[in-house]
Amino acid sequence: MLLVLCWLALGSPLQQARADAASMARAVEARYARAQTLQAEFYERYHAGSGGGQAESGIVFFSKPGRMRWEYESPEQKLFVVDGKNVWFYVPADRTASRGTVRESEDWRTPLSLLTGKIHLDRLCGQMELLDEATGTSSPSDLPYDPRNRILRCLPHKSNDSNVQQAFREILFEVSPAAELARVVIREPGDIETEFRFGNWKQNMPLPESIFHFEPPDGVTIVNEEDLAKGVH
Repeated sequence: MLLVLCWLALGSPLQQARADAASMARAVEARYARAQTLQAEFYERYHAGSGGGQAESGIVFFSKPGRMRWEYESPEQKLFVVDGKNVWFYVPADRTASRGTVRESEDWRTPLSLLTGKIHLDRLCGQMELLDEATGTSSPSDLPYDPRNRILRCLPHKSNDSNVQQAFREILFEVSPAAELARVVIREPGDIETEFRFGNWKQNMPLPESIFHFEPPDGVTIVNEEDLAKGVH
């Protein structure tokens, strides 16, 4: 009986924590399920282990189903567009644009597909939990930069195949009291970390269809990801 009581005492907080995490995940999904279009300012920080990193900023647009447009403004102009079928990345200074298909492209923006109605957190995450001071932290980015916010930690689904490499180690979603995404941190194998901070969210504003399509300017070289992949093999 004593063992049962101990198990119940330990199990109840764990079950409650998982329920709280699931509740927050549903709140985030419900908030963005009501949005057909979204716009936000973003700051992006990329760090690759001992290889250094970089920081960029700009404006991002999302539209259902499955479309997004990232306009990088600083430190240089770049454009990343997902039109629902193709993925385009264009650097005006290089006069080059790369093109791939959505299915073939495995980009670190995949977790943000939940904003375009293409993915749900329970499909992306094998386990979810809320981080706080009690759970401990391994990095300063484990803590919310706004103390009013909470951190939802997403772990990948486990695979029984040892040869299958997970696309990410963990994802942290910083969520405001209004269930807005304030920050997303994606940690990949190889000590790679990409962080997005969002601000000035706008919802259901009219957006022209044309901004989710890319027309290469004259003189721009088009590089197909599929052709590059064939060249590697």
